[in-house]
Amino acid sequence: MTSGARLDTNSQWISRRLEELGVTVAFHSTVGDHLQQHVDVLRIAAQRADVVVMTGGLGPTRDDLTRQALSQLSGRALKMRQQSLVHLEQMFARRNRQMPERNHIQAMFPEGSLEIFNPQGTAPGVDLTLRVSDRHKCRFFALPGVPAEMRRMFDETVAPRLLEMIGSSRQHIEHHVMKFFGVGESDMEQRLGTMIARDRVPRVGITVSSATISLRITAAAPDPQACQRQIETARQEIMSRVGDLYFGHGESYELYHAVQRDLLMRGQSLITVEFGRSAVLADWFASLGKTDAYHGGFCFAGPEELAALLDVPTADAYDVLRKRSGASWLLVVQSYPHLDSDASQALEAQPVDLVVVDPEGRRILASPRIGGHPSIIYSRIAKSALAHLRKQIQRGDQLQAESEAAIS
Repeated sequence: MTSGARLDTNSQWISRRLEELGVTVAFHSTVGDHLQQHVDVLRIAAQRADVVVMTGGLGPTRDDLTRQALSQLSGRALKMRQQSLVHLEQMFARRNRQMPERNHIQAMFPEGSLEIFNPQGTAPGVDLTLRVSDRHKCRFFALPGVPAEMRRMFDETVAPRLLEMIGSSRQHIEHHVMKFFGVGESDMEQRLGTMIARDRVPRVGITVSSATISLRITAAAPDPQACQRQIETARQEIMSRVGDLYFGHGESYELYHAVQRDLLMRGQSLITVEFGRSAVLADWFASLGKTDAYHGGFCFAGPEELAALLDVPTADAYDVLRKRSGASWLLVVQSYPHLDSDASQALEAQPVDLVVVDPEGRRILASPRIGGHPSIIYSRIAKSALAHLRKQIQRGDQLQAESEAAIS
């Protein structure tokens, strides 16, 4: 984990489950297979937290050091637990294997600790409470690193023990993620003002990924209903400040989901054309699977290739393609820029032409200046195109409403 060779998905899963139980997660730590470093990181954790949930290091090999680290930290010797040893021997017997002598270490626990039963594997967990000072105790839950084993042991044993610890003082923690596009992080922070202050209740955190801004509202209260009231109050205030940039909510919700929703609500559909060196829009919409909102996407080096495919003049290609596909809307990106081999340099902002052809055949051009790091510039361009399309869809609603009002 410390080398970066493997991704730590256990910490993410555990953090989410702890917050569901009302336990606020304050720190993540990762340590290598070195005993003294292991002891040091556990000592620091014990001083700054009430509960430490740890994974890995419970196997039988010499680089599995969690038991030894807990023993050394607590000053409690490792003792063989006969019941655990019998379970290990029976597990190997069911697999028609001889248990190696080294596996005996997995049945050893620091004195005074509790076992966390592992119904699936050979590595039982350790539940150890350490008195750090006269006023502070820390409880360690050590679990195996195998995700399937760890998750079951957490849900079946660790979670009930945590809830018993918390008792009547348990706080419910609820999250609500709002998604925005159209400004940078600094501009968003300026518009939100004190809403993102660290000591605000409920807390509003801001993150950015590929030009999409996520605002995570985190509420803690004695019951879920109080959490939801906090979240709704914060949500309304956020909408009053940056509602023009909002497109939906949810951890994985993106602009193409919002476009699909908009089109399905109106019984309309879309076809996309992308020129240049990518097909971001086509990839995104393809990930939705079969949907009445999307009639397909095309990617060409330039407009001439599209016209040649349709066997029409270049000037007529967009209109012909929209009509032949039966789509209500056509969205065009012209074009994605060439990226040099040096991917470390941000590209200067340059105009990018984005074309929407509406159900009446009108062409609406937008040419925003878009730049940024090569790793995100294609996504930024594609999202700008979707934002341009959503604006025209909403404008179409307004024109229809005005027309109906004039007739009445």
